Amino acid sequence: MIESKYLKDNMQNIQKLMEIPALMHFEIKSLSKLLRLSKIREYNNGEAIIKEGDHKDPWLYFLLNGKVIIKKETVKIGAIDKKGEIFGEMSIIDSLSRSASVIADGKAVCLAVDTSAQNKISSEGTVDERIDFILLLYKIFAEYMSIRLRATSEELFKAKQKVFSLENTLKEKEEKILKRTILK
Repeated sequence: MIESKYLKDNMQNIQKLMEIPALMHFEIKSLSKLLRLSKIREYNNGEAIIKEGDHKDPWLYFLLNGKVIIKKETVKIGAIDKKGEIFGEMSIIDSLSRSASVIADGKAVCLAVDTSAQNKISSEGTVDERIDFILLLYKIFAEYMSIRLRATSEELFKAKQKVFSLENTLKEKEEKILKRTILK
């Protein structure tokens, strides 16, 4: 992994953040705060970005370029390849260990946000500004989690339909075998 220092909140960096779909509605003050908590991380093919089971990983990621694979144990459960998609948000919300691994599929570049550095933002601005910033982050989390939950529900529905169909096919075959056995 190649990692930058914490980013500076200059206008050039703020404009780059505004190109990320999930961040385009943030105010400049909020983007400035986000930048000061962020680094750019570049990963090579096969390199782990998040490790399943990790308890002390405070980083939240926005994919800037490339593709990442999500694995639970050794099973691929998904992929992310759209600029601005987030990952690593679940453990930030529920404070549990990482539920899956995220691995670079080819070269991947991410904006990594250090959520353990919240004290950097808690001392800046008014209480309302801090609350607005945190609410915006959680709104982004909620939107992406909703999208993923809908996709998971659709996948579960299709899998259950397939199981139901396979069960019916199996029952029909069992009945045919039973009839043949009885007729003999």
